Amino acid sequence: MGFSSFYRLFQRNRPAINKDRRTNRRVMPAEGTTVLIVDDSKTVRRIMSSMLHQSGYQTLEAEDGARGIELARNHKPNLIFMDVMMPGMDGFQATRKLQTDVDTQGIPVIIISGNRQATIQTWVRKIGATGFMAKPFERGEFFRRLESAIY
Repeated sequence: MGFSSFYRLFQRNRPAINKDRRTNRRVMPAEGTTVLIVDDSKTVRRIMSSMLHQSGYQTLEAEDGARGIELARNHKPNLIFMDVMMPGMDGFQATRKLQTDVDTQGIPVIIISGNRQATIQTWVRKIGATGFMAKPFERGEFFRRLESAIY
């Protein structure tokens, strides 16, 4: 069996590729559009940062809520992706502080979590976050949420 036959064998079992990402036009960010990623997982921060850089966004990264608040106050990003479960100050506490601070309350925050329960999503609304995105997420969903929060 040659490589092309082997490749076709696996292609048949793959789910259909989501074609909407090829037909939907992506918004090109204005120069200097910055996204803050607050997550204790270095891998998650690296993946999100890489996707954002490829699409023309600048990024800031924080490994916990306290550092995320500090970066948000100092740099005023256009959007914040905030993980829930982190050491020290969790994402709910950090988001609540950001939403009550005059300098940062206008920055949209999208809460990200591996926990899809309705209680998490209820808290997202109560603390004033812009939205919720469950992990793992697809690239298309990531950019749809980003674009709806910023534009």
